[in-house]
Amino acid sequence: MSAAGPRVTVQPAGVRGFLAEAAAAGGGRVVDPKDAEALVWTEVEDADGLAELLDAQPQLGWIQLPFAGIEPYVDVVRAHADRTWSCGKGVYAEPVAEHALALLLAGRRGLDRFARRQGWSRQYGHNLLRANVTIVGGGGIAESLLRLLGPFGCEVTVVRTTPRPMDGAARVLASDQLDEALAGADAVVLALPLVAETTGLIDRRRLDLLAPGAALVNVARGAHVVTDDLIPALDDGPLASVGVDVTDPEPLPDGHPLWDRPDVIVTPHTANTAEMALPLLSARVTENVRRYAAGEPLLGPVDPALGY
Repeated sequence: MSAAGPRVTVQPAGVRGFLAEAAAAGGGRVVDPKDAEALVWTEVEDADGLAELLDAQPQLGWIQLPFAGIEPYVDVVRAHADRTWSCGKGVYAEPVAEHALALLLAGRRGLDRFARRQGWSRQYGHNLLRANVTIVGGGGIAESLLRLLGPFGCEVTVVRTTPRPMDGAARVLASDQLDEALAGADAVVLALPLVAETTGLIDRRRLDLLAPGAALVNVARGAHVVTDDLIPALDDGPLASVGVDVTDPEPLPDGHPLWDRPDVIVTPHTANTAEMALPLLSARVTENVRRYAAGEPLLGPVDPALGY
């Protein structure tokens, strides 16, 4: 690494070009790929393009991916596991946790139902105060959501791959204890990475473990949930409300039965909008370029073996 600052290329050129300014703000020298030692990749889904660039430029030692979810790039990351990888993990935790709380309150208090009504109706609603809440996933979104839930006095269980105490959580359980964590839960929030083991994680059997009147919120990936199991669990199971910012399939097709449900809120992957994301992503790139130059640990490291 040059004393004048790390040589960073920002590719593909013209896609999120503001990240070149962010790299420079961290002390990087923005150069052509052939002259670079580090890469800030700006495209959300172009695995072939990234693989082609890495094959052509074996000297690129560190690659920064733009967003937290790296599913489109898992195979490329694993094929180049000898390089250092980082992503937007944790960058968008605050806005996504805020959105999860909004969906959770809306479902518990019946705002999903009332917003569709055109006349006075019977009362409906459950407290979020002192509810039993399970968060599946123990990353930045969970950390932010735990803080936001603090004033509500909820009894919060977190399920994560590696259990460790977390501020605001009454207990933290391992992934193989998911059923225990769901049993009797008043609300479940999904905030975990999508890998093979977490695809279809929430199905009818697990939905039936929840307490009567339970709310399900998904701000992770649509494929965590077996979509076809939602309506039966709402009609004759314990589930009372669903709030999802992600769906399977995505986008959710026009005419899909979930659109007509008064007990379902679907938002079009807007927990983190461009307006919210751009300054946060810029700050992450700036800080990681600075850390790379200083030889410090990078934020949002990616484990090729785990795929996130």
